[in-house]
Amino acid sequence: MPELPEIENYRVLLTERLAGDRITGTQVLQEKFLNVSAEQFDEALTNRTIWFVERRGKHLLLHLDNGKRLLAQLHAGASLFYGQGEERPQSEAQIVIHLEKGSLYVAGMRQGFVHLLSVKETQQVLAELGPDPLDKRLTLEKFVQLFRKKRGALKAALADQQVISGIGSFYADEIAFAAAVRPDIKIPLIQEDAWQRLYEAMHVVLKDAAAKGGSMEQPLTMDDKLTGGYYTQRRVYERAGEACGTCGSQIEVVGTAARKAFVCPSCQPEQVES
Repeated sequence: MPELPEIENYRVLLTERLAGDRITGTQVLQEKFLNVSAEQFDEALTNRTIWFVERRGKHLLLHLDNGKRLLAQLHAGASLFYGQGEERPQSEAQIVIHLEKGSLYVAGMRQGFVHLLSVKETQQVLAELGPDPLDKRLTLEKFVQLFRKKRGALKAALADQQVISGIGSFYADEIAFAAAVRPDIKIPLIQEDAWQRLYEAMHVVLKDAAAKGGSMEQPLTMDDKLTGGYYTQRRVYERAGEACGTCGSQIEVVGTAARKAFVCPSCQPEQVES
């Protein structure tokens, strides 16, 4: 599913297109993704203005001029498309929000949701999320403290949204590689210098991926050349059997099907318990 870089890319691009625009109507083709009826959704949104777009972890938030929020969580296969005139997304849309200047399509949804919420309801939904990886208040010390009580593998903890929000399977592997730490290492075995590398790698990888458009397959607009640009530059994720760009070793898959990880055995050597 889209992770922090993909949603941050959406936030930046949509802010340019949606902020200050007025909603003229909606179309709901599959009501199951809403928390209200299609009629209630349309009535609540029509003639409302979008003030700004926010990201919280893997969630996208549209702030409306009446204090309400549209909270969207996209799962695997889902994407957003902003079109004008006859422009339409490649995938079938489940929800369409029409605005004065264009239309926002939520397409390819099989899971996930788009919920209309009050400020209090939004806070309740997001209350269990861990801190954002790019929050300036998340110091190295606080970052390490998030994992103190964990005993499992690093990747599982990095992808646990209640520990830290926004990182999933893709970027957990990329961060671990950049830090020269195995994603399957047990957390109690991680040494102090490795935590420093993980903290720094997290910032570098996530910021770089967001700046390059993340790894989404579908462009946001017809002329969008940015979205998805990071996918071809990934270092290990879904590159099993290929040569590592750093050392030339063959990238391997470790773990189980439920929690597999991609590693370079040379750049990320196993650490044995002493």
